[in-house]
Amino acid sequence: MDPMKFSIGFDKRDLPKLHSYWDKIIESQKWTEGYFTNLFEEKWSEYNNLPSVAFGSWSGGALATMRYFKLEGKTVLCPSNTFMATPLAIVNSGAKVEFVDCNKNDLCMSYEDFKIKAEKHHPSAVWVVHIGGHIAFDIEEISAYCKDKNIILLEDCAHAHGASWNGKRTGEWGDAGIYSFYPTKTISTGEGGMLVSKHKELIEFAKRFRNYGKPDYEVSGLNLRISEFCAAIGVVEVDRLREIVEYKNEYAQKLDTKFKHRLILPEGMISGYYKYIVFEEIEKSTGKVYDEPCHKIMKHNIELRNTDWVAKNHWCVPIYYNR
Repeated sequence: MDPMKFSIGFDKRDLPKLHSYWDKIIESQKWTEGYFTNLFEEKWSEYNNLPSVAFGSWSGGALATMRYFKLEGKTVLCPSNTFMATPLAIVNSGAKVEFVDCNKNDLCMSYEDFKIKAEKHHPSAVWVVHIGGHIAFDIEEISAYCKDKNIILLEDCAHAHGASWNGKRTGEWGDAGIYSFYPTKTISTGEGGMLVSKHKELIEFAKRFRNYGKPDYEVSGLNLRISEFCAAIGVVEVDRLREIVEYKNEYAQKLDTKFKHRLILPEGMISGYYKYIVFEEIEKSTGKVYDEPCHKIMKHNIELRNTDWVAKNHWCVPIYYNR
């Protein structure tokens, strides 16, 4: 094992199984909307405790969710310390984005600044982003506030595969959660995404939205489907996810002895360790999670002190699954 070398989180022992799945797809003559898409969704639902809908990308699930909740023309809060995919999903849904500061200790949305921005902008929805594989430390407070104020809570779970807090998975706090399976993620399907939600109506809407609104076109959708080949990879990866998370947590425990100034998880929280984050500059780093805040990229004239501090003062120690 060479932990310093980047590796997609795929176990080569699964290659024979994957090849057999791909053979079945080719023989079936159904390369999309078939058996493996359904199986991927079923396995993800079982692992994450919520009904699931597979997409060709994270953005597909995000756009479907924004459309379902009719957020066009409304204000949506978003952390600035995130990938541009999150605010771009907002603006490409016709909504207005306003940015919120993060905490220094977890890099995720600050409840204190969220309250300030919610009182100022009166949002219809908020995106909370779980950064680096762990769960946002303030998710309970943000969730309670949203319920009290009738604000839609959306969870960006792109980093959070395998994460839990006292047994609760990401996506369970909010009205919806969306995962990414891009190649850098803890598990990957090449390209792909997954929407999870407790709302049955959203799940049904999303299944139509990803496929042009078929069969009756009452939903004005797009082509956001995942291919059967990518879904088959997802089936294999979900079966391996517990082992991958266990492996990364064991490796993280060894790193904990080496780094004093590191991100420390609250009691009861398990990270999927998409990233191992430290607050000291190191020689062999994979860089930053994000080094340029979204509010600066989008030229919002606001001050977010913690976000600016985090961009300059965190680094990522290599932590990959190589088997």
